[in-house]
Order: sequence, then C-alpha cells, then structure tokens
Amino acid sequence: MAGSRNTIEYLYGLTPDVIKPGLERIERLLEHLKNPHLNYPSIIVGGTNGKGSASAMLASILKEAGLKTGLYTSPHLLRFNERIRVNGKEIRSFDVERLVRKMKRFVKKADALSSPSFFEFTTAMAFEYFREKKVDVAVLEVGMGGRLDATNVVIPLVSIITSVGFDHTQYLGAAIEDIAFEKAGIIKEGIRVVSAVSDGAASGVIKKISKGRGSGLCVFGRDFSAMETWSGFDYKGDIVINGLETNLKGAHQIRNAACAIKATEVLRSFGYDIRDNAIRRGLKNAVWPGRLEVVSKKPVLVLDCAHNPDGARALAIALRDFKYKRLVFVMGIMADKDIKGIFNELLPMADIVIFTEPKNKRRADVKVLSGIAKPYKCRVAEIKDVARAIDYAVKEAGPLGLVCVTGSVFTVAEAKMRRQRR
Repeated sequence: MAGSRNTIEYLYGLTPDVIKPGLERIERLLEHLKNPHLNYPSIIVGGTNGKGSASAMLASILKEAGLKTGLYTSPHLLRFNERIRVNGKEIRSFDVERLVRKMKRFVKKADALSSPSFFEFTTAMAFEYFREKKVDVAVLEVGMGGRLDATNVVIPLVSIITSVGFDHTQYLGAAIEDIAFEKAGIIKEGIRVVSAVSDGAASGVIKKISKGRGSGLCVFGRDFSAMETWSGFDYKGDIVINGLETNLKGAHQIRNAACAIKATEVLRSFGYDIRDNAIRRGLKNAVWPGRLEVVSKKPVLVLDCAHNPDGARALAIALRDFKYKRLVFVMGIMADKDIKGIFNELLPMADIVIFTEPKNKRRADVKVLSGIAKPYKCRVAEIKDVARAIDYAVKEAGPLGLVCVTGSVFTVAEAKMRRQRR
C-alpha cells in the first residue's frame, strides 16, 4: 500500500462510509490552505460513466501540448497515489505523508458533522499538490454527482458532462431528471459546457440549466461528432481530424474522446496552443487501467469496472468485437448497485458466470447474486475469493475463450493484484 500504513489509515478514518454532500467543509479547509485551487485554471469532468476516461484522455492531450497538467481522479485501483498525478506521474508516497501532516492540524475529527470526509480531504490535497507543482492546468474528475461534489469549488475553463444514467440513486435521486440536475451542478455562469448526454429527459435538464446560466452548450451529435472507421475514428467540430486512434478500447470511448477534443477546442479559443498532433498523440498515449483492459491471452482476460447498467451495456457492446468460443464472467458487485440491471445487460451473453466477493464490506453475497441470476440460462458458480474465481474461470474458458472480470472497481483491483503476484 502506497504511503505509510498510518497515513493511509488516517485518510480512510475520516468519516468512513459517510457521504456528506455540501461544499462548506472543503471550502473551509481550502481557506486554511490559502485557496490553492485559485492558483491555476481547471477543467471539471462529470458524468455517470466515461468521466474518468475523458479526464485521462484530456490530460494526456494537454501534456502532449506542452502544458504541465495535473490530473485528479477517483477511486484508485491499486494505490492511493493513482488519484493525484502531474504529467502522468503519480504523487510520491513521501508527498502524500507530508501533505497529510500539513493538513491534519486543520481537521477536528471529533466533530463528525464539520470535519472533512475522505474525499474532501484528498481533493484539497490534490489542489495543494498542484499548486506546489505549479501546474499550468488541472483536470478534475467529479467524484459523485456534481452540484455538491468537493471538486465543484472551482470556476473551470470548461465543464464536461459525459453521460447521465442511474447510479448512486440513494444520493442523487431516483428519477433521471434528478440525477441530471445534480450532474449539471458543475455548469457555471457563462462557462461553456461540453455534453455527450444522449438521454432525452436528462439532456433537456442540461439544456435548460445551461441556457439559464448563459453557458454555451456544445452537444455531441449536434455541435461536434466522431465517426468510427476501420482504423480508428474521425472527429468533426470546429476542426476536422481524421484517422485518430485512442489507446482506450471500446466504441464508447470514441464519444469520450470526442468530448476531450471538443474541450481542447474551447481551450484554443482562450489562446492555448494545442495542435492537432498533440490531440493525436495524447489520445494514442492515454492510459486508464481497468476499462476494457486486456491483460492476457489464451484465454483472453479482460478487466472492466462496469458497475451500473449503462456501464454494463457499453461493456456488452464492446465484447461483441472480441472473438471467443466461450464467454465466462467473474462478477463481484456492491450490494447497493442495480444488480438486476447489470445482469440484464451481461448475463444473456454469458456461458458461465462465477460470482465472487471482493474485500469490501459493501459487497453483495455470492448467494444473493446467484439468487438474482436464477432466471438466466447461463451456468452459475460461487467462489468467494476473487483470485481463485479467476483461476477457475480461466480453466473453464479454455485457450479459445474469453474471461471478463467486472462488476466493481474493487473486483477489478483484486484481479490486477492477482496478476502482479504471478
């Protein structure tokens, strides 16, 4: 585990398992730090799915353009340090520990209501680190929602909303319009917005809020587009670039890439020198692990963090491009997710599904998952240990098969740890 065990335990001990919407706590913490987030321009990226991928691609483009670029994302897969990067390099464990020591004196843990949460604390850490590193620009991935998310204290150069779907409904609302309202909270007065939201009701909310705040709205399919080709994709917006490739697999990543390119067009209008070649190189060099990531062959082993129905749908479509004789899923899902919705997208295409339990107390029990899976025709097995579940899946798939590990970031993280141990 990156950083000292005491440092990481301190971070996770900040109001564990509590999500506290609101900006008051992080604003107070940032005031103690003399508002580091006001020292450099930022871009904020929200959405139900695709926001991490779009953030990674945009940060890679800006780096290739010669800009010193901070990238803040969540959650991490293997190391806490993954969350905070400058020009692709993770924050050092030494700096994690140093910043925690610096900021601890501003936190009163005894006051559960007013003390910052884990995410608020780490967001402030990222802001401070980016100031120390004198970044030219920071790309910030929204944690959850948008309106009351800790990242939403910035006034960005441009806001991006990649998608709106059903997830975190206990916090964001059960109706798609409610979720869209929360996501649209990152839209600021007079600040341009890039949106790839395709749902009609959600799109209507974003259009209404953008208009009310005088924010120029750039909509995928109307103001900019991307078309898949045999060798990659072509982009059309204010600029036209043909023959683009992205290192991130799956047709859904083309839309995320288009959002990143459109954001660079907005930055160009502010005078940023971002050439077409920087866009081309940035997309090709972008890295975002655990998203349709192929880690081995014979059988092909794919890791994907899909944890809601929309993500599962994108995964199902992407898997159709693979050739395989037998498809075996290894699934570990959090109990608070739309399990049936995920199953509806993936189980009809499965030969075998192996349910497992990542080491997270929010996980769904394998027997619960098996019970929900009964109406589907695929064969089901239960193996609680993720590594053993994957070993079994590899044997069942055979050399011409495909094994897909999915259902949660936590499940994929354990799959990656299994691979590192080999």
